[in-house]
Amino acid sequence: MSKPLRLIGDKFGRLTVVERVSNNSRGNSMWLCECHCGQTTVVAGSHLVNGHTNSCGCFHKDIMTRHGHSTGQISGTYKSWDHMIQRCTNRIYQQYKDYGGRGIVVCRRWLKFENFLADMGERPEGRSLDRIDNNGNYCPENCRWATRKEQQSNRRNNHVLTYGGKTQCITKWSDDIGIKVGTIQYRLAAGWSVEEALSVVPGQKRKTKQ
Repeated sequence: MSKPLRLIGDKFGRLTVVERVSNNSRGNSMWLCECHCGQTTVVAGSHLVNGHTNSCGCFHKDIMTRHGHSTGQISGTYKSWDHMIQRCTNRIYQQYKDYGGRGIVVCRRWLKFENFLADMGERPEGRSLDRIDNNGNYCPENCRWATRKEQQSNRRNNHVLTYGGKTQCITKWSDDIGIKVGTIQYRLAAGWSVEEALSVVPGQKRKTKQ
């Protein structure tokens, strides 16, 4: 026999579970949820857990009628905002473990798209939403529209190297010394010292130790 669902307080997309209500006519467990838009809705527990329902219906309305989406094209700005919300609130979202799962939250003001748009403006071409402090939350003072290179340099798993009294990530070293990131990574994996990996000009042989 399966264990009963215990969902009160859990978040699924835009919905927060408030309380258990009576089962529906099919015997499914039903839950009263509050949507971040302010509306409430009753949803089957299975629909919450499997991701079938993650809003009171406002998500679809937003896409179809608001923020320039009536033409059928969802703006890049809106996509960035929605992905941010999903990463931090939707437990079944693929990237949740790296965001909401480790305590990253969206500030209350940005739970509404209009406020996010007012603070950040439209997403510039070729840029994406980036947190300046990767351990910080999504809020005006910690976010920017960043280039791909800026985002790569700011990744948590970016390898940081110290050489000549300077400490910075591989991508920044690559820019400074003109050696490709892949070359530096290959050298380090092959057992080269940091000094050797950053100082030997491509095409030249590595000095062998006597």
